[in-house]
Amino acid sequence: MKIGMIGCGNISPAYLNYLAHSEVAEVHALADLVPEKARERGNEFRIANVCTVEEILRHPEIELILNLTIPGSHASINMDALYHGKHVYVEKPLSVSLQDAKAALDLAAAKRLRVGCAPDTFLGAGIETARRAIEDGLIGRPVAATAFMMGAGPESWHPNPDFFYAEGGGPMFDMGPYYLTALMHLLGPIAAISGTAASPLKERLIGAGPRAGASIPVSTATHYSGTLNFVSGAVGTMIVSFDIPGGSALPWIEIYGTEGTLSLPDPNFFDGEVKLRRHGSEEWTVLPPVFHSETNERGRGLEDMVKAIAEGRDHRASGLLAYHVLEAMHAFEASSLEGRRVELASSAELQSGPEGYLVPAKVFV
Repeated sequence: MKIGMIGCGNISPAYLNYLAHSEVAEVHALADLVPEKARERGNEFRIANVCTVEEILRHPEIELILNLTIPGSHASINMDALYHGKHVYVEKPLSVSLQDAKAALDLAAAKRLRVGCAPDTFLGAGIETARRAIEDGLIGRPVAATAFMMGAGPESWHPNPDFFYAEGGGPMFDMGPYYLTALMHLLGPIAAISGTAASPLKERLIGAGPRAGASIPVSTATHYSGTLNFVSGAVGTMIVSFDIPGGSALPWIEIYGTEGTLSLPDPNFFDGEVKLRRHGSEEWTVLPPVFHSETNERGRGLEDMVKAIAEGRDHRASGLLAYHVLEAMHAFEASSLEGRRVELASSAELQSGPEGYLVPAKVFV
């Protein structure tokens, strides 16, 4: 399947490197609102077709749009791609607002097109090894989980970090999808969330690139803490923050069961050690990975989506899963603002399929 990539910024080389070796997907054309970026990527990866956004949407050979624009542009590009009769795979989040995300899913359903969304790191060896351990009963019945992303924010290294602190940014919308998707993959849909959100600093200083020293305003929360109630009955605790300049020694993700504990690697990557500590043992055991992954394989989800279209099955990094993640992220903020537990409506639309991943519940009606 020929792919048209819109957005040629910092994340695009990861996709281009992975998809260059794909047997089912080919990045055929590039576009960016800044034409120089598209030409630069085209020269770097030997892709001759450098187009405008309108040209790539109308390109007759392109069947799928890979949307790597900034979060605020996700919704409009998703809709444009679908209106032009093309499947779409988008970087996280699916969109900034739930209304825009639902509109894309509804349009895709009406036109019998697919929507896929990052992150796809849960398809890597790290999270899949943990899932196999749970399925094999190595920790008994999962009853609880913790997830922590504690950092100082991207302005120290990113030359244009403004969008990280605008609506649709912050640690929840930037890094939260990796943690929430991994937790959902291991424990199933989330029924409800109780959370608190805060933004201690009202401006940030850029630390790298030609704008180093410039101040940018903070228009989103930068510290979130909350409790997740899963449909399965498991309870999770999650903190994501851009307000921890000293770093943290907390684990990325741990899953606690009636017979033991799993310690997982950073869900921002595809590989990493999964450690098991069984009830009664004082030692951690590193589990053998179920397969080999490289650190960065962004494009796995898109590749699976292309195969799923050909095979007539559900793809794993699906729009509905991404919508559930998006609703969960909004629930943290809504819970904080309204002082109440927020129920997630989309949990009723998801259930675990025969292969163990979340699929639309209607498939099994």
